[in-house]
Amino acid sequence: MAINPVSLSVANTQIIEETNKLSANVTPFEAQQSFANTLKDAIASVNNQQVQSDAMTNKLINGEDVDLHEVMITAQKASVTLNATMEVRNKAIEAYQEIMRMTI
Repeated sequence: MAINPVSLSVANTQIIEETNKLSANVTPFEAQQSFANTLKDAIASVNNQQVQSDAMTNKLINGEDVDLHEVMITAQKASVTLNATMEVRNKAIEAYQEIMRMTI
């Protein structure tokens, strides 16, 4: 029984061509705008979580009809998203500092 080798050359060239098409259509300005919009959306989401947590906490303090476990879950979600955002920021700063230390 003969074993035929697997040929990936056709698949590889198709992937490379698709990648070139994607990168050729995006200008640096568009890439920058896309990154900026993604970053703004992420920060807005974190802010929204913080605002929801504050609103739920204020409802609990004022004696409104809100469950304690919902307040705690909302506060924990806000805490986790803020901590994740801070870690991403720290990694981005470390990457920038590492790039700046590179010799050309």
